[in-house]
Amino acid sequence: MELYLDLLSPPCRAVFLFAKSLRIPFEFKHVELADGQQYSEEFAKLSIVKKVPVLKDGDFVLTESTAILKFLARKCLVADHWFPADLRQQALVNEYSSWQHLNLRSHCSKVFLFKTLFPAIMGSEVSKEKMDVALEDLRQSLDLMEEKFLQDKLFLISNRISLADVLAVVEVMQPLAVALDVLEGRPKLSAWRDRVKKELGEKLFEEAHERIRDSKGLQQKMQNNSTLEKLKPKYEKLFR
Repeated sequence: MELYLDLLSPPCRAVFLFAKSLRIPFEFKHVELADGQQYSEEFAKLSIVKKVPVLKDGDFVLTESTAILKFLARKCLVADHWFPADLRQQALVNEYSSWQHLNLRSHCSKVFLFKTLFPAIMGSEVSKEKMDVALEDLRQSLDLMEEKFLQDKLFLISNRISLADVLAVVEVMQPLAVALDVLEGRPKLSAWRDRVKKELGEKLFEEAHERIRDSKGLQQKMQNNSTLEKLKPKYEKLFR
């Protein structure tokens, strides 16, 4: 089985962390997002979606991190708490994975992109007004994550870790790439992050996030990347 990943991407880190922590055998295929490798003709032969992660299992190709995680959970017969067989518990995992796309994931990614790609693409820093709106959206998502999903439990779905926690933790880590700890001043969510980190394995967790912790190096790479010029029209639409 092959997994096409770039650990700069939170969804890729979720798949990587789950597979590695559960000792699911796979071949790591690196796709350098910053160089636009996902838009190459070669990669398009694998997936016309032109995004990572991608799973290839024989002649079976699957995109979307949530679909890949659920496929792995069923294929590899992992412990039930990751993706419960119980109808209601499974529905709660599905609820979180549906919610996070346009909420926590969207808002964490926007803060990250405003601090990294925006200056490289647009040639200037993002306006304070836009950044303030992005940070307020993120604050509201974190409030919902704590009040609706975590509540007084150890993890988002129950007192056992699940796929929902893996999907969530990689997103809240992403702004660290721009030296922003979004859980600062949030003791319940900070304690939850530490529990998830321990469950997945602290050494593995640090390995998965090593690249985004080099915030200065990452931003310099973005700013000096000639490939971004080719992607400028695509990202200009995003930043309007």
